[in-house]
Order: sequence, then C-alpha cells, then structure tokens
Amino acid sequence: MRVTIYAGSSSGNRPAFAHEAAAFARQLARSGADIVYGGGSVGLMGVVADAALEAGGKVIGIIPTSLADAEVAHTSLTELHVVDTMQERKQLMESLGDCFVAMPGGVGTLEETFEVWAALVLGHHSKPVTVLNTENYWSRLLSLAAKAAHYGFMTPLESASLVPVQDAGELLALMDTWTPPRPRWQRPAPADALTVAG
Repeated sequence: MRVTIYAGSSSGNRPAFAHEAAAFARQLARSGADIVYGGGSVGLMGVVADAALEAGGKVIGIIPTSLADAEVAHTSLTELHVVDTMQERKQLMESLGDCFVAMPGGVGTLEETFEVWAALVLGHHSKPVTVLNTENYWSRLLSLAAKAAHYGFMTPLESASLVPVQDAGELLALMDTWTPPRPRWQRPAPADALTVAG
C-alpha cells in the first residue's frame, strides 16, 4: 500500500506537530506501507521522510523544479521525482497513493487536500481522504464540512468523507472498511420499465 501525505514545509509552533508526524510515519513504515510525499527535507515534510526512512520504510518524493531549492529537496529518499510543474506534482502524488493523509500545514497543504477531496466527491477517484487531527488542527474544517451538509451544500456522506484520524493504526483500519460516497453527479439507475401487454 502507498500512502500519500500532504504536510507543511514548516513544523509549526507546537512540538506535538513534529512528534505526531514522526510517530505516524514510523508506524506506516513498520506496517509495510510506502509513503508518497512532496519531496522536501524541511518542516513536517522532512520529519515524515526522515522518520519513515529511519524505520526502514520506502519514501517516494515528488517535487517541482521551482521548489527543489526552496523546499530543499530531500537527497536520501528511496525515489525522488523532479517534475516541471506543481500540477504534475499533484497529479503524480494522487495517482501513486492508495489513500491520502493531510497533516497540519499551510495554504499548499490545504489546496492539495481540497483538490483530492473534491475529486472524491465528484467520483474522479474512490480513495480515502483523511486528516491527522493533531492538536485539533483540522477540527474547524470538519465542523465546516458538517455545516455545509446541514445547509444542503453537501450530502451527509460527502461531508463525512473527510475522515479524521489520530494515528496510523486508525488509517490502516479505515482502509479495511472504506466505502466511498456515491459520486456527486451519479444518479441511481432507473427501475426497469414495465411492459404491459395491450
């Protein structure tokens, strides 16, 4: 299994963010799961990569040339793909992963998470989209999703399809039970028409 992780290029201002990111990555590596991530060596991205590698895991990084220097591309990964654009980075990270985990991060992490979540709701893929809710970082987003369902902008199943997890064990358990929501524009098949003999 491959787990795509979105994480900040900063570590935040609470030790819990780095601590939980490292624990999550180590647990995934020890389970035999590979990690796909943004390819950087700094911030929570670097924490994830280093922890997984130290635990004997396989880590695949994808980074665009424009950020290879700014995010200090990690030089000790199992694989590092340097691509031309951010769009290529996101597409490769999406295609390689069997599920998605958003760790605390800034606008880039938010954008990547919303893109794969919207793609799930629209039926472009059926992979779980989760958030590592360290220090309740994502709680207000989860509340907003519930409010969107309350006001009729999402179905309850769509709202609940962004799943909070506290550790890698919860993610691995989710993979065994995951059922994606019905794609937004898919309608139930019409009942077969009855033929009446005349």
